[in-house]
Amino acid sequence: MNFLNQILKLRQAEYSRPMTYPEFIERQIREFKLSQTLREMIDGERYYAGAHDILSRKRTAIGENGELTEIDNLPNNRIIDNQYKRLVAQKVNYLLGRPLAVIGKDKKYDRILKKIFSRQFQRLIKNIGEDAINCGLGWLYVYEDENGSLAFKRFKPYEVIPGWADAEHTILDYAIRLYEIVYYEGTARKIIEKAEVYDRNGVSYFTLEGGKLEPDEDKLPHGYILSGGKSYNWERIPLIPFKYNAKEIPLIKDVKTLQDGLDLLMSDFQNGMEEDVRNTILVLKNYDGENLGEFRQNLAAYGAVKVRTVDGSEGAVETLNIEVNSENYENIIRIFKKAIIENGRGFDASELRNGGTPNQMNIQSVYSDIDLDANGMETEFQAAFEQLLWFVDAHLYNTGMGSFEGGAEIIFNRDMLIDEAGVIENCVKSKDLISLETVVKNHPWVDDVQGEMKRLETQG
Repeated sequence: MNFLNQILKLRQAEYSRPMTYPEFIERQIREFKLSQTLREMIDGERYYAGAHDILSRKRTAIGENGELTEIDNLPNNRIIDNQYKRLVAQKVNYLLGRPLAVIGKDKKYDRILKKIFSRQFQRLIKNIGEDAINCGLGWLYVYEDENGSLAFKRFKPYEVIPGWADAEHTILDYAIRLYEIVYYEGTARKIIEKAEVYDRNGVSYFTLEGGKLEPDEDKLPHGYILSGGKSYNWERIPLIPFKYNAKEIPLIKDVKTLQDGLDLLMSDFQNGMEEDVRNTILVLKNYDGENLGEFRQNLAAYGAVKVRTVDGSEGAVETLNIEVNSENYENIIRIFKKAIIENGRGFDASELRNGGTPNQMNIQSVYSDIDLDANGMETEFQAAFEQLLWFVDAHLYNTGMGSFEGGAEIIFNRDMLIDEAGVIENCVKSKDLISLETVVKNHPWVDDVQGEMKRLETQG
């Protein structure tokens, strides 16, 4: 007992002492790897890639001991109807499919911003939008490249462990990035797990071995900005979260069970269609053979078996027929697809295709759910762009390009179908009620309002 008491006291003393910073980071890593948050992120990524749970499905039956046993000689289709990927593509392209309009407060600032927020940057934001929908949030890292120019890098959401300074998750206190590096020793493939810690002191680099952090010998800690052989830090951690919604809930959480149900229905339908007399349930009467394995082999090889009459009882082979009612499957599959669209807040394009020539009210009705979802996503992205512009303005000020704080506007050009004829008709009717510039701005054929106004003036 004395020995056990001593051990207990030692453990209590160990737990009562303050954790070191590396121990704190190690604990955060362990908790993240076991978290529901990480599992949902991985689910979102793999379902988008088509790696659904149905792929690991096995056909089973109750065995001799009353336990489920896998059966290999039954049809086991694993069909995926990836409605989840369709939802993600709809949302990403609806909000981020068309280029963002970045407008500066003056011509100089406007030119600089258009150069920074290039087509390449807009492609990066679209990919981050995909991350946000699949995983709840995406990450953009801001840094200066070797030429001193402002640059951006996308971090995968499941690589980043954020440490929030507030309950609303708007201010970062620190962030940990986990990733793996593959290398070869001869022909042996090995993996090293790396960890980077971002805080107000800069970036620190570690190797993770057996759950323990060891300083990376190849990379020394440094600030975020490297210039003239020295490193400097921003006033903020240059890692910006782009959230799908305020709660950081990924889309997969709303529709995973429905997508699994749809995959199961499609697979079972195909299984039912493939089950025939050679692989379905058979009733044997006076079978002329030694065992059921021989019977199955003869049936598969020759399409025939021998039976006999015993004591006046005629032999026969009968089947327990499995009827596949395709109409039932079609109706249930239709219900599942509709439920996925409604719960995932997407839209069903077939409603427009099958409804004749849609007017603007019909279009807005079909797009209402995805539009509401995009409103919430745009609110979060606007807040993220506000943080991003802070780094842009700080960089411009530090490099002597000027002071432009708070002088930019980001406009999301949503990709919604419109009834062009109806909009043009309304523009024509409004010419005498509102200014010509407003009419031109709302005309569906006009991209450059000022250029169009000049052309109208030239025409006289």
